[in-house]
Amino acid sequence: MTTSEDLDDLDDLDALTALADGVRRQAYRVVADGTAPVGRDEVAEALGIGRTLAAFHLDKLVTAGLLETSYARRSGKTGPGAGRPAKLYRITAAEHVVSVPPRSYRTAAELLAEAIELAGAEDVLHRVAERHGRQATACADAQELLAGHGYAPAADGPDRVELRNCPFHRVAEQFPPTICGMNLAMINGLLAGAGLAGEWTARMEAAPGRCCVALTRAA
Repeated sequence: MTTSEDLDDLDDLDALTALADGVRRQAYRVVADGTAPVGRDEVAEALGIGRTLAAFHLDKLVTAGLLETSYARRSGKTGPGAGRPAKLYRITAAEHVVSVPPRSYRTAAELLAEAIELAGAEDVLHRVAERHGRQATACADAQELLAGHGYAPAADGPDRVELRNCPFHRVAEQFPPTICGMNLAMINGLLAGAGLAGEWTARMEAAPGRCCVALTRAA
């Protein structure tokens, strides 16, 4: 008997299969690495392909649910003569996970987060998270360190780094104080373990569309 979860797994498989094409995978990376929505001209230039081919692959990624679109004038002009708005692409917040046979680790994470809140054991979780982070090996670059843990860091000037992806997004949406506190503790542990705690400070800076933690250069 086919269940709704089985159908969801098939949808996720279809989405990830869209990345099997090498050019399409590179196009996705260009968009994912951008600090703002990206146009087809930028993707075409980055990959050395025609803009029509770039648009084809980008729209395939939209159909697969990996990207979403918006429209804006890139020139900054408005009114008559400003030209048509450009079609822009950015990654979606949707997650795609395929497990064969099906596993429900997210459900387990949600149950554990709820149990921690009910037990008032957030301090224990934070200590464990920081200790886990301290296992990081030495690293000379904070962005490289956090990129390796799925945070998609992006410099916002010379003294600030935003984290464009939260590895715990779905659970953090349901249990923000618990998971965001855990996140901050683990990032502090990562910085300490990598020998970067004296150079960077992690602090809570919640904002839509990115991780609740940001880094600022230590004074």
